Amino acid sequence: MRGLLGRRGLESGEGLLLRPTGSVHTFFMRFPIDVVFLSREGEVLKIAQALPPWRTAGARRAKAVLELAADEAERHEIRVGTRLDLSVLAGSDSGPAANHPPASA
Repeated sequence: MRGLLGRRGLESGEGLLLRPTGSVHTFFMRFPIDVVFLSREGEVLKIAQALPPWRTAGARRAKAVLELAADEAERHEIRVGTRLDLSVLAGSDSGPAANHPPASA
């Protein structure tokens, strides 16, 4: 229930996977975060970049949310349509595993 509340920041490569959820808030947080909204299959539906404290964000059809340090989504080239392997995210500290969809997708 605490998520990132009480933390002073996230290091590069750190993140928090929340599921099931389709929305988040940054009330009482001390730093901005990138919020990556994911479908059940791990497809990126929306990215709220550098969401500041005291805000809310959500995405229709989202079943999971990946919270990253501000600008990490851009640094890792995570884009809408990217498919993330949620099993890797949930069980590893090595960071997001991104597979870009084929050009026809």
